[in-house]
This record gives sequence, C-alpha cells and structure tokens, in this order.
Amino acid sequence: MNLAVRTACEFPEPSSRDLMDRALEPHLLVGMPHLTPHGLSETWAMKELGHRHWLMLARHLGMDNADFRTADGEEAYAAICATSLSEARLDCVRANSVLTIRSELSTVSRTQTATTHDLFCEGHKIGRVELVSAFVHRGVEGRNHSLARTAVETPKAPPYTFSQLAKTAADIRNLRIATHWGLPVKATGPVRSFRFDPATSQEFNGAALFYFAEFQALADRALDAWFPHRDALKRRDVFFLGNIERGESLVFELAEASGHSGALQGQIRRQSGDLIAKMFMSFQDPL
Repeated sequence: MNLAVRTACEFPEPSSRDLMDRALEPHLLVGMPHLTPHGLSETWAMKELGHRHWLMLARHLGMDNADFRTADGEEAYAAICATSLSEARLDCVRANSVLTIRSELSTVSRTQTATTHDLFCEGHKIGRVELVSAFVHRGVEGRNHSLARTAVETPKAPPYTFSQLAKTAADIRNLRIATHWGLPVKATGPVRSFRFDPATSQEFNGAALFYFAEFQALADRALDAWFPHRDALKRRDVFFLGNIERGESLVFELAEASGHSGALQGQIRRQSGDLIAKMFMSFQDPL
C-alpha cells in the first residue's frame, strides 16, 4: 500500500477570520498545559478567556482580526479592567477532561465591553468568568504609565448593557463605595507584603504590558508562600488601576481578612507605591 503524504504548502492557508472562528470553538481537550496539581490552571483560563474576549470583540466590530485602532489610526488595546471568577470548582478538572466554554458579549459603553464565560467539565459547571475591557492607548509612546481611555470607531452605536462588574470597577477606582464583599475598599495598611520582580520574557504580553492574568498569578505566589495548604479558590474579583514599565518591581499586600466569611482583600503596588490593582478572594474553606 502506498500512502500519499501532502506537504504543508499543498494546504491552503486559512484566513484570519477562519482562525478566529476556530479559536472560539467551545470544546477543548484538557492536557498538561491547562493544568496545575490542583486542577484547571486559573492563569491559563484567564489567558484563554482574555484571548476569546478580544476575538469576540473583533468579530462584534466586523473586523478580520483583533487589530484595534483609534479613529485616527493609532494602535489601541482592549485592556482588561476588571475580572470576576465565581462558582469556581477548578479542582474538578483532570487530564483528558473535555472543557466546554459558553461565552456571550455585551457592549457596556463607547469604550467598554463585557464578556461572560460559563465553564463546564463533563457536563458539570465549574465556574463563571466575567471580563470587562476598556479601549486604551499610550499617551506617550513606549510608556505604560501613560495609558489612557480612548474610543475605537464602530460601524454604529450599539445598545448598551448594564454591567455590575463594570460599575463596581468604576466605583472602586473613584472611591465611591466603602466596601466590597463586606471588606473595606480603602485598606488601612498591609498585614503582609510580598515583593516580586517580573520577567519581561514571561509576565509581559505582546503589547509590552504586564499581562492582566499575571496579577492573580502574582497574588497566588504570595499566598503559596504564606498559606501553602490553603483550600481551593471559590471566588476572585480583580480590579485593575494601572500598569508597570519593564524592569519595575511589584509588591502584593495582604490588606484585609474577614474571619466570618473567609474573604481576603489584597492589593498590588508598583515600586513607586502607586496602587495598580485591588483583589478580593475567597476559598472553599477559610484560611
């Protein structure tokens, strides 16, 4: 029997639009890149869902790829400004499990978009993730500290949908609420601190920004050092307030803890002391 082998050049190259559709396929076979010893990797999941968020936004805008531009043609980024993971049972996922992701997009404002992603494994729900992004651009080329909101030209003004996560993010950013999950938004001082030096080749993305999924990864490095035997994560809300330059250090601070609910509040500062993230977490059992 002769087996014909076709070379790669004999297969037509798919379009970017085709590849976007493939990347949004809802079913995925879980393997080692998706896992930690404790189940599905939250960091991998956030990166994957962030990627899907940007592709869904590009499709929503009728684009062939996620090359976002301002009205005058300048490069823009759909930067994640808030994330929420709830109903988490990531510890249920194993190698060779089938992960199913059901996603929806809604337009929050001229600059903000929300996506929700329900995660299922073998028919059981293992989490819900909401991501809110805002279009930003650099006011000064190459400077991450100069990021500012901008608008991207759209074919028509869509109907806007209310997002509680987006509202909470704005309220926290502008100190319009005193508590979240019963914990004070404005912490009095850190209980513990953990210093971290990000690697440009590992924690920064292709836009040369400290990647949004690395904020919670940094928090987990600190929690691993302080509470190595903690139980599985149940909920996590992260609110992003800024970014860093390459070469800057970061400090994760454990700011508040609720003995009643087991919830924790953490925050991340860059080396200047400026606050760049607020984070609220709870676990299956209190620490």
